[in-house]
Amino acid sequence: MKHILVIDDEAPIRFLLQKMLEREGFKVKTASGGQEGMKLFREMAFDLVITDIIMPEKEGIEIIMEIRKKYPAVPVIAISGGGFNSPQDYLSIAWAAGAKTVLEKPVERATLLSAVKKILEA
Repeated sequence: MKHILVIDDEAPIRFLLQKMLEREGFKVKTASGGQEGMKLFREMAFDLVITDIIMPEKEGIEIIMEIRKKYPAVPVIAISGGGFNSPQDYLSIAWAAGAKTVLEKPVERATLLSAVKKILEA
């Protein structure tokens, strides 16, 4: 069973992603922010991380860069609904920072599951 860490500061999105992934048989842990997410990441082994980009405390770009540097084998999916800029602006930066896949919020169930399965089967 594959373990996935979902990091997002919006509780409804965290819950939705967790339920979508659990219904597909994945084991999922969630974190409400970057610092909490990285603490969990260091304490447990995860096969994949899904992180929002814009969050208080520690942003998704920082998470991606830290994981790429210290744990290069662990893939990251970046998600964003934008903020002051368009989501594509943030997702372009996430891609450049090392995200394996980038997805725009709201994330369609089929799109997310396809991306997760493709990454984990590679």
